[in-house]
This record gives sequence, C-alpha cells and structure tokens, in this order.
Amino acid sequence: MDIINAYRELGSYRAAAKLCGTTHKTVRRVVERQLGAPRPERPRRPRGTDVVADLIAERVERTQGRISAKRLLVAARAVGFEGSDRSFRRAVAEAKAAQRRRRQFRPWLPSPGGFLVIDWAEERPFSLFCAILPWSRWRFVRFASDRRRETVLALLAECFEEAGGVPAVVLSDRMAGLRATTVANLVVPHPDYVRFALRYGFRPDFCEAADPQSKGVVEHLVGYAQADLLVPEGPFATLAEANQAAVVWCAEVNDRRHSEIAAVPAERLEREREAMRPLPSLRPPLRQGELRKVDRLGCVRFGSARYSVPHALVGKQVELLATGGEVVIAHGGREVARHPLVAPGEVSLRDEHYGGPARPPARAVRPRSQAERSFLALGEIAERYLRAAAAAGTQRLASELAAIVALEPAYGRDTLVAALERAYAFHRFRAVDVRAILEAGQSLPRPQPAGEPLTLELPQVEQRPLAAYALEALQ
Repeated sequence: MDIINAYRELGSYRAAAKLCGTTHKTVRRVVERQLGAPRPERPRRPRGTDVVADLIAERVERTQGRISAKRLLVAARAVGFEGSDRSFRRAVAEAKAAQRRRRQFRPWLPSPGGFLVIDWAEERPFSLFCAILPWSRWRFVRFASDRRRETVLALLAECFEEAGGVPAVVLSDRMAGLRATTVANLVVPHPDYVRFALRYGFRPDFCEAADPQSKGVVEHLVGYAQADLLVPEGPFATLAEANQAAVVWCAEVNDRRHSEIAAVPAERLEREREAMRPLPSLRPPLRQGELRKVDRLGCVRFGSARYSVPHALVGKQVELLATGGEVVIAHGGREVARHPLVAPGEVSLRDEHYGGPARPPARAVRPRSQAERSFLALGEIAERYLRAAAAAGTQRLASELAAIVALEPAYGRDTLVAALERAYAFHRFRAVDVRAILEAGQSLPRPQPAGEPLTLELPQVEQRPLAAYALEALQ
C-alpha cells in the first residue's frame, strides 16, 4: 500500500521507488498487479532432462513408480543424457509424484464370509499376529515367539476356531513361511500351506509386493493393537502372559461399537458366520517344530548348530522346537532330548546319548616285524616305552628296538625290564642308554616319584664318640 500511495502522489515509478527504498521495476509490477493487468508469463527455460523426459515417464509408468533413479540413469546415459545426477533424480521424483497422483482408489466392499486378512507386527521380544474379518470388523490378535510356517498355521487354526467358521479367502502379504517361491511376480504357496487350505476349505491369496494399500484394513488393526494393547500394558514377561492380555483385549474391542460400520463386531460376526464355511470335523495335524534327519554321528542340525540325540534314532526323522532358550527334540510324539540353545557353528552333546563321557582316542599298537613282537613281549613297560619313544621323535626306532631285544640273552628278562623302567623314567630311548644302565648294575639309586622324600643307600662308616675329640685325648 505504501508503494501504491507513493505512485499516486508522485506519478512516477522511479520517484515512488526512491521514496519507498526499492526499484522502479518493483513499483511497476505492484502497480500493474493492483490495476488488474495480466502478469506476463515467463517462458519456460529448457532443462537438461528434457531429452529423456519421455524415457523417464515411460519407465515410471511401466514400473508403477518403483524403479529407482540410480537404475534408470544407466539407460538415460545410453540415449545421450549428459546432465548431473542431481537434476536427473529431481526429474524422476517429479515423474513418480505425478504417477502417484494419477492412481485412483475406490472403497473396498467386502462380502460376508469372503475374506480374512492377516499380517505380522514386530514387537520385542515377541511377534504380534493380527487377523481381521473385513465385513464384520471382528479382530483376532495373538503373540508368538517366531514367524515360522508351523506357527502361522497354528494361529490360523486358532483364529478359525474363535470365529466359528472358515472364510472363502485368506489374504496375506508375501510371508516367507507361507510362500515356496515367486514366478513372474506370482506367489507359489508352500505345499504345507496348500494342504492346510484344502483341509479347511479356503483359498490362499497374496497381496502385491510393497503395496500396503491392498491390505490397509489389517495395517490399521496392527497400529491399533500396538497403541492400545502394548502401550498401556508395557512389555510382557512371558508369552503366556502376553497371549492372556491379547485374549482380554480382543474380547473388549469386539464387543465395542465400531465407528466404520456403526455396529458391534461380535454381533455382526453372528450373521457373518452363516456365510462362512463350517469347520472340518477332523482337524489337520499341525507340527510344532521343524523336521530333521539324524545323521550317522547321532546329531541333528538346527540353526547352523548341532544337537545330539539317542544313537538309536540314527537315520530317523525327529521334530525340533526352539522355545524358551532351549531346543526340544521329539520323536513319535515323545520328547527324546532337550538342549540349551547354542550359537551357530557350536555343538551341544549329551554323554548319555553316547554311552558315557568322551574317551581319548586310542591308537592301538600292532607289531609287524619279529623284533617288534619280541620287544612288546617284555610287558606293559615295553608298550609305554615304545609310545614315549615315538612321541619324542626317536630316529631309527625300529633298529633301536631290535638292539634292545638283543640284550635279553646276556642280562635276562627281569634285568632288562628293570633297565627299561629306569630308561623310561629318565626319557632315554636309545639302545646304548639301556646298555649303560645294564652295565652300571642295580647299585645305582632308582628315581623316586615326585613328591616323595629321596632315599639314598650310603656306606656304613666307623663311629667315634665325642669324648675322643677332647683336648686331653688329643694330647
């Protein structure tokens, strides 16, 4: 307003600009805008990314905005783009934003008994399993210690029991435990999941990858359970305590009026149960753990670690379940072993599985020549002497043994055995050493065991009384 008043009083752009402390161009632009004159459009400056604009739009549209600028830059460089990486990333981001604005959503109209949507949420130290029937908004929440396939199937079976029926389709994301592989973006369910679905009579379905909008109803349940169940209660000490709180929470929220459907989910479930398939009369047997085959060492491999089982189960299938920091091994529905959970690469063994504690490896002495047989015939000391000499690295040991055996006719077996005992005690493993001991005879003192007092056989000498050394006696 100061600029406009100054221009009206002075009638000049430059005079009004000098009075207001600005430029005459600014005064002219403000006055023209006030008078309603159309603002001239600035011509668009060409961008360096214009040469690849069509390529960016085509790739973003084909991949539904999932392609990264880093991967697309390689193709852009190949067709002649010479600009900076930063300007290219900005152009790709603008194309992705425009593609997202073009995507249209419409409300999902679920039918009674048509779908059950399931999902996992990571909550330390347990995982949170959430399931919801979209038509009645009936919710099922449980905690689990892992996300293995057996755990998911067991929770699904419990959910069907609580609901009192089976829906036509079970919708989930691409859970690792439920899928076997992915071919051409199509998920192939695991055979165990297929057998489970056939027994209960539902069709397994999987969402598009990285597309949470396709199962937003269960995503909302996950956030609701995390905010309303976990925050007030805090961390649970045990899995049983957590599931007990989950059962109470589900009963409360299912008996409360839902704002979206303006009805109570538990009451609406009664009508939806009429459209659901009945539960099978014979429930499918569910394994609680993983199946492993016992190897010939009497061990099973689980989590990159090894655990021992009774040796009678070698070659058979056993079932392993990790719970509470332990690995429980069962066979035929009966527990056969229990180990503490060890780190990958380690081994947990039970002595009773191998008939007792571990024994050191035995290397049997098997004589082959006549000299060796004659030497070992000297008794137990000969074998101990031979093992010690071999461990000490005695050179030409075979010839040394033959030379020791040749001493027996001259000195006798008993004397030679005694000389071997002495040579063994002093770690003398040559024939000349044994010969020297034999020639010295038995008068030499024998080595005493460690810790015992040393006894020496001293010669007897004449004893004189102390009075013989008196001064009078010497005179």
